[in-house]
Amino acid sequence: MAKSAELHFEGKVYELPVVEGTEGEKAVDISKLRGQSGLITLDVGFKNTGSTKSAITFLDGEKGILRHRGYTIEELCEKAQFLDVAYLLIYGEYPTPEVSKTFAEKITLHTLVHEDMRKIFDGFPTSAHPMGVLSSLVTSLTAFYPESLDPTTSPEGVNTTIIRLLAKLPTIAAWSYKNEMGHPLNYPKNKLNYVENFLHMMFALRTDDYEINPVVAAAMNKLLILHADHEQNCSAATVRVVGSSQASLYASVSAGINALWGRLHGGANQAVIEMLENIKADGGDVEKYIAKAKDKNDPFRLMGFGHRVYKNFDPRARIIKKSCDDVLESLGIHDETLEIAKKLEEVALKDDYFVSRKLFPNVDFYSGIIYRAIGIPTDMFTVMFALGRLPGWIAQWKEMREEGQAIGRPRQVYVGENERKLNI
Repeated sequence: MAKSAELHFEGKVYELPVVEGTEGEKAVDISKLRGQSGLITLDVGFKNTGSTKSAITFLDGEKGILRHRGYTIEELCEKAQFLDVAYLLIYGEYPTPEVSKTFAEKITLHTLVHEDMRKIFDGFPTSAHPMGVLSSLVTSLTAFYPESLDPTTSPEGVNTTIIRLLAKLPTIAAWSYKNEMGHPLNYPKNKLNYVENFLHMMFALRTDDYEINPVVAAAMNKLLILHADHEQNCSAATVRVVGSSQASLYASVSAGINALWGRLHGGANQAVIEMLENIKADGGDVEKYIAKAKDKNDPFRLMGFGHRVYKNFDPRARIIKKSCDDVLESLGIHDETLEIAKKLEEVALKDDYFVSRKLFPNVDFYSGIIYRAIGIPTDMFTVMFALGRLPGWIAQWKEMREEGQAIGRPRQVYVGENERKLNI
């Protein structure tokens, strides 16, 4: 028997269907409420509003669960390569070895970008933020592949657009880094895999002078998987809303990149390093800042601890902590800023103040440390996040498109002036 909820308002009763997901989540369907009663719901920031049904990612913040298409994040990080997780998210099933090989080969064929894009790239000053460069160049792909603008494009055409974007974003991301550093650009090398190729394009100063560190490559693979999708967050919701207007995949993902750019979303790991740098500049007294974090009257907050969704622990943090330790050991880095991070981590994992409040280090804390250790500037951290999140954005856009979802159009409660006349 179908479940329903009742809304009682001004002497009338409105019956609203209750939708139940496969994991037992329940939602009151208010799609027809305004037509029936004239009422809308008000939920500032959409914190308790489901904008869609989705089969991509399941997240339970209370229990610390994250699963993609039914597979746990722990198992994917332990056994999978990033491109296989990308295939899983976008196409719904984990690829067989043969499908995985074909998928990787298709991406390899499209890693080069049109040489005319360099003219756009050359127009950016070295002071340009890498996220601005990334967003602009992704948008420019619509000019080089105008067929992507056609909302009636065949499934084969859409798939080609997906392959192109997965292939070209690492190249564009590496270019944005090279632009900031004032270094010559590196072109992709087909003999390398997805992660290795990105590291080569980022860090090689000449064609063959960069040796891939397998520990760094493994950590990067895990980081990309950990960021691949995270349900209906700010940037994923942005991609879906923009895509609902029948905007192209390139335009929709560019909008997602801009949403991710914000400090409250993708900039969290950058904020961690900036906090550590500030503690270092103030003498490196960790105990002083622990006391400040405990003082409710002090505005200081520990960045990279706790999570707005995970109320118990961030399952991604447990996975990446070991990779973080492995990278620091492999590179033999002695960095005062990273030493401060280790001290903060040690205190937070043992101090009852943090343990009782479940303020454990999250994925942003450890990812920031890894990025710093391998030499990535802080303003590139969000670009790294975007590189990992790309498959999720594509999957969200593809799901929305295939289901023919209506254009996104939230309502509002008007609180401005009533009708009045101009006094002129």
